[in-house]
Amino acid sequence: MISLFQSKYFAHELTRRFPSDSREKLAGALVDAQVDLNPHQVDAALFAFRSPLSKGALLADEVGLGKTIEAGLVLAQKWAERKRHILIITPSNLRKQWHQEMQEKFFLPCMILETKSYNHAIKSGNLQPFDTRDKIVICSYQFAKNKASDLQRIHWDLVVIDEAHRLRNVYKTSNIIANTLKNALKHAPKILLTATPLQNSLLELFGLVSIVDEQAFGDLKSFREQFLYLNEDQVFHTLKARLKPICHRTLRRQVKSVSYTRRLPMVEQFTPDESEDRLYSLVSEYLRRDNLQALPNSQRSLMTLVLRKLLASSTFAIAGALDTLAARLEKKLAKQSPAADLGDEFEQDYETLNETAEEWQDENEEEPLSDYDLRALETEIKDLRSFRDLAVSIQYNAKGKALLTALEKAFANPTRPRKAIIFTESKKTQDYLMRLLADSPYNEGIVLFNGSNTDEKSRAIYAAWVERHRGTDKVTGSRTADMRSALVDYFREEGQIMIATEAGSEGINLQFCSLVVNYDLPWNPQRVEQRIGRCHRYGQLHDVVVVNFVNLKNEADQRVFQLLSEKFQLFEGVFGASDEVLGAIESGVDFERRIAEIYQKCRTPEEIRSNFDQLQSELNAQINDTITQTRRQLLENFDAEVIEKLKVHQQESQASLNRYERMLMEVTHHALQGYATFRDENRDSFNLIKSPFENLDKDIPLGLYELPRRSGEAHLYRLGHPLAQRILAKVKSETISNVEVVFNVSKAQPKVSALEPYVGKTGDLALTLLTIEALDQIEDYLIFTARTDDGDILEPDLAKRLTTLPISTMQPHSNTNAAVLDSLIQQEQAKIQGDISARNALFFSAEAEKLDSWAEDLKITMEREIKEMDRAIKEAKRAAAVASSLEEKLAGQKQVKALESQRSEKRKKLFDAHDEIDRNRDKLIADIEGKLEQVASIQTILSVKWILE
Repeated sequence: MISLFQSKYFAHELTRRFPSDSREKLAGALVDAQVDLNPHQVDAALFAFRSPLSKGALLADEVGLGKTIEAGLVLAQKWAERKRHILIITPSNLRKQWHQEMQEKFFLPCMILETKSYNHAIKSGNLQPFDTRDKIVICSYQFAKNKASDLQRIHWDLVVIDEAHRLRNVYKTSNIIANTLKNALKHAPKILLTATPLQNSLLELFGLVSIVDEQAFGDLKSFREQFLYLNEDQVFHTLKARLKPICHRTLRRQVKSVSYTRRLPMVEQFTPDESEDRLYSLVSEYLRRDNLQALPNSQRSLMTLVLRKLLASSTFAIAGALDTLAARLEKKLAKQSPAADLGDEFEQDYETLNETAEEWQDENEEEPLSDYDLRALETEIKDLRSFRDLAVSIQYNAKGKALLTALEKAFANPTRPRKAIIFTESKKTQDYLMRLLADSPYNEGIVLFNGSNTDEKSRAIYAAWVERHRGTDKVTGSRTADMRSALVDYFREEGQIMIATEAGSEGINLQFCSLVVNYDLPWNPQRVEQRIGRCHRYGQLHDVVVVNFVNLKNEADQRVFQLLSEKFQLFEGVFGASDEVLGAIESGVDFERRIAEIYQKCRTPEEIRSNFDQLQSELNAQINDTITQTRRQLLENFDAEVIEKLKVHQQESQASLNRYERMLMEVTHHALQGYATFRDENRDSFNLIKSPFENLDKDIPLGLYELPRRSGEAHLYRLGHPLAQRILAKVKSETISNVEVVFNVSKAQPKVSALEPYVGKTGDLALTLLTIEALDQIEDYLIFTARTDDGDILEPDLAKRLTTLPISTMQPHSNTNAAVLDSLIQQEQAKIQGDISARNALFFSAEAEKLDSWAEDLKITMEREIKEMDRAIKEAKRAAAVASSLEEKLAGQKQVKALESQRSEKRKKLFDAHDEIDRNRDKLIADIEGKLEQVASIQTILSVKWILE
């Protein structure tokens, strides 16, 4: 067991603040993370703020390499540094996934801010809902744009923007969301995440980089002048060098540690019977009517989309929706207000309605009812009731029968796990599938997964799960999160089939299942990719079979499937949807809208084919092979170089992780003597039997604790855990002075041969904490100094080794003489500060060079305009010289004089603009120079007399 002496050293080592370019900086986050990190993820996280002058980074790893984890590491580090004004902006359908990943994998408290929660906060008296330091704020693009003024008022420590290619057209003034967010977050450090930073034009890359750092390039004109045509090697290499400090990209083929199985497509065709086909036609024609009373004008296109999706899902789903519409119109006819907003009622069945609505803009306004409308109302109610009666009369759906056939085929392979996840977009269809499968050979081990899970079986699974994991960190106390975990665990351990709504496509890991069934196929490719990604992910051992259903009587359904399958390549291959294709659609909701418009306006197969051909043609134009090749050349490094670097980083990261975990458990073992029992020699876990503190923190329950990434059946112990924080603070506050320590070199494991010449000698030893503040960052250095009583000085590394030896005795001593070490401490301090100055000088030089380039960029366009005027004057002189008449010659001379006057004015403005640019550059550089000055403080951690035996 280590002594207080070593425990104190370890406690300070565990809480040190490291420079921005040190791999040790992320060690604490590595210890805390409940995820097996790959070296490329650590590398990307370190890249993001390698320079203390960095304003952020564009992390552009290929799909499937874990950009969310990379950002999570940076977020965890910022949180540990108590920089807690943090914002995550993400597509609305990824908000829950981010929330869950940050909480489960990094233990970071988060809150999703949306219209309802925002308005609730305002009503509760919180006039700035974004301004919180106890939780990371997560919101959608649309919500962030709508609340831009709120964002602008806050001094953000970090903003993470996911799927950042949505902002790539920020250089166009017409892109309102991108420009609004850029201006609102202008001064915030940012991490942009996208697999497709360059889609159609180099100007998109300019746009994304300008969001991170406006001084990385000049203005749009100068960028276009210099870099738009990369036909010269020098121009190409200049652009690549300027991108290097801000853009980071790793390829899947470079990451040898990550392997994926394949996706295998399976298509089951079906033909609806006559009654199903008639219902489809009747409702489709109803939705095309010019005047619909059941759907609010302000939401018509969105509600039409929902009804079409429910119609395609099952007769049971559309029956419920038709019933809702008829009931609302009957209330309208009776001049009563409907009980709730139509969207609220539809969302009870179609759970993704709110998320889709955030990005869906209907522009029509409500109109008051006229007498004619009242007459039309009665007719519409009658029609809806007749449609609903037809739907209710249909008890069996052809697609349901096709599902049973597909399961029989898929389960016929004995080498594959007998588990399937079936996705539907409707809770009523979910109930129908439960009844269908209950009367089939697959009636054992069925579990439902949706946004509420109030059914009896789910409640029973949840209660049993809570009881089984009582007293462990698996139980979070959030019923929603714990219900999700309980259902997934049941599916893994006992279940055969999970029937899930879209709630199951986010934030859960189903790598133990290898059969994905799209009972209802979303029109949004990003949602399809999310679904398949629950199973087809890192850690999957089997090829994943993806089942889809095709309606042979519906031309539009067939073309949607063809588009998703052939163009987006979602259902087969090793990685599924390519970066180029998914990046091309920008917003999946916009893509859904385009498809919805085709369903709405096209009646004949010829019209459907023509419109889908047009949509596919537009996609072909967006997916540009030339640009793909340019991106590869600009943003990718040589494979051999990257692979070798990642190998080294894997070893370094693992070594840091192991060292930090060992130190944490050693300090804990020392501090909890009499309060806890440790279960094994590795001390990976312990049982806390009573509190070591007078006031037991509610966040420090008794029971079993273990380090992350172990069994999970315990409280997860980590650097950020309240118990560890209390222990480290207590140990650091202990005083060690006027003490004699007897070290035993013979018992050291491993052997320390370099210290053997000092056996029998005595001396003084000190551990000093040096803190340096410069360039807006704080760094801690532990200085070890030791000398013998006869004047021999131990090298710092040897002094450090001395402190790690086993201790025979430690007793009071009155003759300690720390002053004899002062000069050694001062020498080490001077060396450290010199190294920091040299390193910061490099950071300063890089930043100054960037600002020089920025200033030159801005001048280029102006100088080009002067050259263009010179050419225009030369042309005008030539024209005047060859003019045949005196009048023409005089007119030519007047034109030359006018152009020369304009040139003189431009030159004057050019010189003034040059001066202004130089002044701005000098001011920025002066600001940085001011931050270079070091502020140092020093504190003695321990000072003892030592004897080596």
